[in-house]
Parts: sequence; structure tokens; C-alpha cells
Amino acid sequence: MDNVTIYTDGACSGNPGPGGWGAVLMCKGKKKEIWGSEQDTTNNIMELTAVIEALKTLKYPCIVELYSDSAYVVNAFDKGWIYNWVKNNWKTADKKPVKNKELWQELYDLTNTHEVKFIKVKGHADNEYNNRCDELATGAIVQS
Repeated sequence: MDNVTIYTDGACSGNPGPGGWGAVLMCKGKKKEIWGSEQDTTNNIMELTAVIEALKTLKYPCIVELYSDSAYVVNAFDKGWIYNWVKNNWKTADKKPVKNKELWQELYDLTNTHEVKFIKVKGHADNEYNNRCDELATGAIVQS
């Protein structure tokens, strides 16, 4: 399996409001940038969408290091929340429906195709690729 490094970011102008997402994928010395937008969305939806769209770009199963500044996304996997949601039929610990369930389900399915390690990075710091994803995400909002 190929090793792929992915950076993702989501952004929103207002929450909810128009939003954008961006991702940088790197494999075998090649780099690809993807981005998109939605008119009426939230920051968390854009963070999830960035990860989903990046993983959907991969044409076959890969070993992925995925860097995100979203604690919402990273903690769901690192702290095991998502596995409990699946076990509890997409209900949270306090028996409420998981927000953005359809996106989480799609992401969960993708993590069963790819071997994904989620890594939290500090947002708006000195990480070149995280900053580039932020530019792509905020740039996508302006274009919408």
C-alpha cells in the first residue's frame, strides 16, 4: 500500500454561513490540492467534508497520515468516540443522535477502506501545509 500524507481544513464565514474546505494530498513526491464550498453550512461540516473529499480522492486503499487542526475530527477517532457511536447506533453517550451523522458514517466507511492515522496540528501556526489548506478553504468561500 502507498503511504499518503493529507492535510485538511474547513472554514466558515459565520457559523452557520457560507463555508469552504481544502486539502493537500502528497504521495511519492507528487502534491495535489483540492477544495470546495457550500452556501449554508457550519465549520464542523466543512472540517468533515475536507477529510471525506481528500480520502475519496484516493483511487485504492492507502496508508494515510491525516493532519487536521480540527479537534472535532481528530478526537472522534483518537478518543474512540466514533466507535462508541457505531456501537450505540449513532447515539452519543447521553443518548442523543450524533450531529452530522451521514458525514460521520461516510468518513467511518472510508477509514475502513484506508489505514488512517489522525494527527492534530495547531491551526493558524507555522505549518506550511495546514496554512495552505486554510488558504484553499477560505478562498473557496470567496468564490461561492
